[in-house]
This record gives sequence, C-alpha cells and structure tokens, in this order.
Amino acid sequence: MATPKNYFRNPQPFRVPTTDGKLIEEHLGLASTGTAAYSLAHMVAPPQWSEPHQRPEFDEITIVVRGRKRFEIDGDVVELQAGESLLIRAGARVRYSNPFDAECEYWSVCVPAFSPATVHREE
Repeated sequence: MATPKNYFRNPQPFRVPTTDGKLIEEHLGLASTGTAAYSLAHMVAPPQWSEPHQRPEFDEITIVVRGRKRFEIDGDVVELQAGESLLIRAGARVRYSNPFDAECEYWSVCVPAFSPATVHREE
C-alpha cells in the first residue's frame, strides 16, 4: 500500500468558461481540486473589462503581476499596479474592472474558496 503524499501537484488548472474574454485558471479550489478552505487562481483581464458589483462571503487577496486593476470597495476606488497586493474582506461590496488599455494579469486567493454560490453578484 502506497503512503499518501503530503503535497499535491496540479499539472493542469481548471479553466473556467467565460463569455467576457477574461482568462480564469483555478489551480486550487472547489472547481479544480475540491478544496473548500481556500482557492488560488491565475487571471488575465482584457482591456476595458469589468464585472458587476458583488458582496462575497470570502476574503479575497489579489496580487497584480502585469498591468493595472481597479477596485470599487464600499464606495472607495483603489487602483493596483504590478507588484502590489490588496486584501478585501468578506462582506465588502466590491466591483472589479480593468478600464485601461492593456491586459491585467493577476493572482487571486480566496478564503474560504471561491464559489458561485457565495460571491453574490448583483444583476
């Protein structure tokens, strides 16, 4: 009987289907590995991309790798550049966008894991 490993290697992240041109690759989380405690995703938002406001039940950490990203958080506007990070706590009303002329590449960590059932996007 093989001894279980104390690590997990994901050779291929789960590519989330989108209709807005945004690339979402979940490396760890509910969709890719069944992990509920946290999720880790790599994303590339195209120029002029945005999504509706939401009020997630999870904390979300964003780390921008390339480009810029705009956040509207409870009425405040925050813009991150490459090398910067941001923690948005569960329950905040937030809207993510890339209103700029270049792609924005970033990583996102959600605790607990991202779930469509707990993101609460506005129509």
